[in-house]
Amino acid sequence: MSETNDKKVHGIAAEYTSVDTLMDACRRVRDAGYTKTDAFAPFAVHGIDKALGIKPTKLPWIVLVCGLTGTATGLLMQIWMNGIDYPYIISGKPFISLPAFIPVAFELTILFASFGAFFGMWALNGLPKFSNPVFTDPRFDRVTDDRFVLFIDSTDSRYDRAGVEKLLGDTGSEYITTVLEDDSPSKVPKFIFTTWIVVMALSIIPLLVVLKMRVTNSPLPRFHVFYDMDFSPSKDAQQSTTLFGDARAMRPDVPGTVARGQMDLNYQTGIDVEALAKIDSPRAAMLVRALDDAEAKEEAEAAAPAAATASVMETTPWLTDNPREISMETLQKGQEQFGIYCSVCHGMNGAGNGLVNRRAQKILAATWVPPSSLHQDSLYADKYPDGKLFNTISNGIRKMPGYAGQITTENRWAIVAYVRALQKSQNASIDLVPVAKRAAIEKRKAAVDKKLAEQAAAEKKAAEESAAKAAAEKKSST
Repeated sequence: MSETNDKKVHGIAAEYTSVDTLMDACRRVRDAGYTKTDAFAPFAVHGIDKALGIKPTKLPWIVLVCGLTGTATGLLMQIWMNGIDYPYIISGKPFISLPAFIPVAFELTILFASFGAFFGMWALNGLPKFSNPVFTDPRFDRVTDDRFVLFIDSTDSRYDRAGVEKLLGDTGSEYITTVLEDDSPSKVPKFIFTTWIVVMALSIIPLLVVLKMRVTNSPLPRFHVFYDMDFSPSKDAQQSTTLFGDARAMRPDVPGTVARGQMDLNYQTGIDVEALAKIDSPRAAMLVRALDDAEAKEEAEAAAPAAATASVMETTPWLTDNPREISMETLQKGQEQFGIYCSVCHGMNGAGNGLVNRRAQKILAATWVPPSSLHQDSLYADKYPDGKLFNTISNGIRKMPGYAGQITTENRWAIVAYVRALQKSQNASIDLVPVAKRAAIEKRKAAVDKKLAEQAAAEKKAAEESAAKAAAEKKSST
């Protein structure tokens, strides 16, 4: 045992040669009422926390609270943004759609829980700690090899130096030492701060170089940061490569590839390509080179003067009939796709007063182009063929973007079929309804008319009451 009177005692440590004697010593120290203790071993010892009487850590509760905070933050943030501050329908979902909010809430749950685990562990362990007085004893180094150490802190309420030494001596320890407080400097060396400042200053240099490059010109070749991306090693035909098992650089077609000239372009474009080749061969050749024959060229040259004075949209021979079989399944698919992609601007009934349009009018968006009502005469099938409507959906018009990359060809034709049904529903007569269903529809129509009349009467009454109240207030104020 050693001791220096000039230094404050940090605690007493005892060394053991086996894990069994360490466990027995831990139990005796725990039974004696000591709580501020610690044990060190070269490997994990199961049950040593129970032997020392260590209570379960609070870290899981910290992680749970942080995780729940992250979940609540994610949900409230999305509810506020999407449901209150800027109501916006995305893919036909309601403003507050909890299933759609789960991914973001899950990510924030993991993020907050991770922060709670990391910083909670630091706080509970009193980190960062740059030194430990126990490490000052050279014999403690063997705790990573073949020795076990039990430590009792001097701040324990039952600590008594003589009593602790006697208790540890009775546990069979061959080496008991008094641990003194470490008098080494606790401040972070100044060179670390200096190094950190220098590194931070140097890290700004690349940013300044990039900013200078963006605003200046240079006669030198560009600097290739990712050289292998700018000059990727490519292979020519018939060469070998080590990238594939068969050593062939030329790869077979991807399954499902359609050869040029063998695709149903009418179905893909909504244009009668054969008719287009007769009046505008170059345009047809852009769609399919196989149709660029001599006869089509001659006919195209003859039709060119007339075509030059007319709009391309007007001279294009659009498909007049929907090439997809019209069935209830097709209309239901079209209704679903219309609700997801079209209704946000055109409205669920196609009148052109969707949520985005109402929002743009509310904020007086200067550059907003109102969407067309699908019930205007110029958009009916006799003036706006199915193929032209399909082309508009695919490639867009005015400020409306094309949806070819988001909606499959089959579903775009299904939308065309649903739009035609939607247009026909606005001017349909009862004679078009099967006889067996007329009575039910007339009954429902009467109920709707009655409800609308009651609603109009209530609004009129409320307006009259409001006007009378305003007049009374004006009269009393004068």
